[in-house]
Amino acid sequence: MAGKLMHALVFDGYAGGVVGLKHVEVPVPSPRKDEVLIKLEATSLNPVDWGVYKLRVLLRPFLARNSPLIPSSDVAGEVVKVGYGVKSFKPGDKVVAILNFLTGGGLSEYAVAKEIMTVSRPLEVSAAEGSGLPIAGLTAHMALTKLAGLKLDKTGPQKNILVTAASGGVGQYAVQLAKLGNSHVTATCGARNVDLVKSLGADEVLDYKTSDGASLKSPSGRKYDAVVHCATSIAWPVFEANLSENGIVVDLTPGAGAMWTYAVKKITCSKKKLVPLILIPNGDHSLKYLVELVKDGKIKTVIDSKHCLSRGEEGWSKSIDRHATGKIIVEP
Repeated sequence: MAGKLMHALVFDGYAGGVVGLKHVEVPVPSPRKDEVLIKLEATSLNPVDWGVYKLRVLLRPFLARNSPLIPSSDVAGEVVKVGYGVKSFKPGDKVVAILNFLTGGGLSEYAVAKEIMTVSRPLEVSAAEGSGLPIAGLTAHMALTKLAGLKLDKTGPQKNILVTAASGGVGQYAVQLAKLGNSHVTATCGARNVDLVKSLGADEVLDYKTSDGASLKSPSGRKYDAVVHCATSIAWPVFEANLSENGIVVDLTPGAGAMWTYAVKKITCSKKKLVPLILIPNGDHSLKYLVELVKDGKIKTVIDSKHCLSRGEEGWSKSIDRHATGKIIVEP
């Protein structure tokens, strides 16, 4: 496809927000060794996308001159070309992939992905459903299994789990995955999403704007063995008062205060802990596992809205607003 152009949204200069996006025509990328070229069918947006933008601006003097800064990394589509050494995929295969965080490429018609960061997508899983999984689904999975110690096969002792911002991109998956394990799930969200979060499996749902919601107190009086914290601006003492003896808070939006709490709790060997989590995908089998769960109907991707690429800045603006219910999808 050498010489062919594609439509893309790129970061233009140093402007932020929607103002920083520009519609352009750029060359279709070519897959290198161990890469696949994907004709994109859906891309999901994540808060990390506009965080990476800020990092790219800082690094821009060190990057290749005139390299387009195409945001977003969670994609689904069809393989149209494979690079040297690719063994697992061929043209025509439907896939879900995670693109390189820094180079991105998702808000376009075509993108290249590493073979190791690409998994097959069964026909039962739509492109939109699949594209929602990588960052959000993997973050929820890691928080619950690797840090909270929850087994997703109903074995092991029951754990009381709290998920904050449970109607958001990560929170929706955290609730569903937690219910695959032996757990009692309490969740927080806005009033308009209470019924949705209950439908995802939460045993108790708190409106975060109420006094009980702000205090995070379980309606049944339970103490939490683990908290998957997807929201912001909740002080450690609020968590501490609601944790079990060895409870852990997995903070997915860690600020300076959270990092300080993490350090203090680690130094003092506290039984109650706060652990920041920043996902760094490594090509393990977790994404394939999540795709299979969607195929089998055990979890689903809640979709807030869909936007065509030609109006992708509308989805971008909604993502920055941080009040989406589920995932925001952009389709070519």
